[in-house]
Amino acid sequence: MEKQNKQEKYQRLEAQVKNLVEGEKNIVGILANVSAALKEEMDYFWVGFYLVDNGELVLGPFQGSVACYRIGFGKGVCGTSWKRGETLVVKDVEAFPGHIACSSLSRSEVVVPVFDDEGKVGAVLDIDSTELAAFDETDKEYLERIVKLIRF
Repeated sequence: MEKQNKQEKYQRLEAQVKNLVEGEKNIVGILANVSAALKEEMDYFWVGFYLVDNGELVLGPFQGSVACYRIGFGKGVCGTSWKRGETLVVKDVEAFPGHIACSSLSRSEVVVPVFDDEGKVGAVLDIDSTELAAFDETDKEYLERIVKLIRF
């Protein structure tokens, strides 16, 4: 995808998500709609959220094929993003130590932590692609901006 085209799509998404979340308190509904908007606009293979619950990440709203139910702290790409509190862009999931293969079709991934009002990770946004190196700094930048719109 051409960089300018990708930026334009993300700019539309950011405005759409801002409108979707404004004044809404239902976190499940918010995460469901954000997942749907991201999947629809960007045509990702899988997009969804894992929520922090009792020391593990638990599957939340998503769009795509079946997914892992639970991921431990520091495990796989999602658990590592949670542990570090930072976005991870993985160009080849097979090369990531401890990668959890929820789908054998996933080839690259980006995971973005979603912080609560106290600055703790309350969830992670997980996006998978069937293509290698599908994500870059543009994805990282805009996805971080989009998740900042989500309030726990």
